[in-house]
Amino acid sequence: MADTPTLLCETDLLLELIGRKQNCLEQLRVLGGRQLELIEIEDMTQLLGLLAAKHHLLAELQQLERRLDPFRGQDPRARRWRTPELHERCARLIAASEQLFRDVLEQERVAETSLRRHRDEAAARLQGAQLASQARGAYLPQTPHTGRLDVSSER
Repeated sequence: MADTPTLLCETDLLLELIGRKQNCLEQLRVLGGRQLELIEIEDMTQLLGLLAAKHHLLAELQQLERRLDPFRGQDPRARRWRTPELHERCARLIAASEQLFRDVLEQERVAETSLRRHRDEAAARLQGAQLASQARGAYLPQTPHTGRLDVSSER
């Protein structure tokens, strides 16, 4: 029974890490919603700041995943929990985290599609403006430039 305190600490750590993972994913989902809004209103300045914030959260999520790695190889049935309620709570957090992760991935897919659409629309507008400029230039009268400046004055 000497190993029991270590196992209890491990499950407490597991619960803490899963809770932090869920919190991180919730923040990513909120930022993902804001990201979609900023893309639609084409506010690239705020979007860049938001993407920097997401980058920090993704780095935190990656760190949490590394800390969770040792638990992946364990048999979940062999873990000892201080109470059945803590075990159930952990299971609920894991399920919620998995759903949040799917939501975040879907937001990213939608954001990427929306950004591509905006990029393509901007490219089409630029091409249209360039063609209009070329057409306008073709119809303007061409005046020869002699390269001389008349500085004479009549008195």
